[in-house]
Amino acid sequence: MRVIKIHHPLNLQLIPAGQTILAMGFFDGVHRGHQAVIKRAKREAQRRHLPLAVLTYNHTPQIVYRRFDRGVHYLTGNRRKFELLAHLGVDLVYEIDFTSDFGAQSPQEFVDAYLVAMHPAAVVAGFDHTYGPKDTATMSLLPKYARRRFDVITVPKMPIGNGKEKVGSTQIKKTIWNGQIEQANASLGYVYQTAGIVVHGFARGRQIGFPTLNIDWPRWCVLPKTGVYVTRVLVNGHWYGGMANIGYDETFGDDADKTLEIFLFNFHHEVYGETVRVNWYQRLRDTVKFNSVAELVAQMKQDEQACQKYLDRHPMTTNK
Repeated sequence: MRVIKIHHPLNLQLIPAGQTILAMGFFDGVHRGHQAVIKRAKREAQRRHLPLAVLTYNHTPQIVYRRFDRGVHYLTGNRRKFELLAHLGVDLVYEIDFTSDFGAQSPQEFVDAYLVAMHPAAVVAGFDHTYGPKDTATMSLLPKYARRRFDVITVPKMPIGNGKEKVGSTQIKKTIWNGQIEQANASLGYVYQTAGIVVHGFARGRQIGFPTLNIDWPRWCVLPKTGVYVTRVLVNGHWYGGMANIGYDETFGDDADKTLEIFLFNFHHEVYGETVRVNWYQRLRDTVKFNSVAELVAQMKQDEQACQKYLDRHPMTTNK
């Protein structure tokens, strides 16, 4: 899959010749709703014997329009997003830097300067996708701006639960922050994954027989709430089952930042500085302040057994 990075104004020499089917969206998480858009576009591309292209952005467009007092959080960084798009059969990605200048375009200017320039036979997006002001840049108005220069295909809502809500990135973030990992995975359509670098910690796990990987994660990452979780971790090309603890060292009484520590099963290597990937499956319990280290060790043994049972019942499949 080819990725073309674009900064406004568009340099037309970057755009390959020939028609495409073009899917639009930010696609944070590439969840089931996004997958429906990409798959619909893929079917159209196959029907017309054209490559499938995606128009997306380097960060959320909302950065240009409002403050984020608690920071900007994403389900997937761009590298992970591109992996998921490639898995769905995307041939070409246009990654546009969403800046104030780019966002200042009117809907008609955007269509004329960008969409038409990308030679789409058809443009595909979700029912609620906007490409400018939400009242004038809707999918229902896109045919007017297109002026028959390309077809417009709108993909309907992907409902969840009782059908009143849609599968969406905001909804999935909330479920992860609440520790509802299985619910989040159902909405994503795959196992939620984060990545981070193995760094030095206090080495207390090693002292009590549970040596852990201490993971430094990107601050834009949506990390689950504090607690103990069932995970698998990809280290140097190999997946290992493990139990993760997100917490604040309650038992040892440190006034410290939130930490992510993972005890891997049947793993005996030092991998400081390695970037690892973490698959999140299920939340086992809250973090607890134990009265003694002995109580902590006893609970960790129970957690290890619970994690092993879960992983045995859910064998590893190819993760997207």
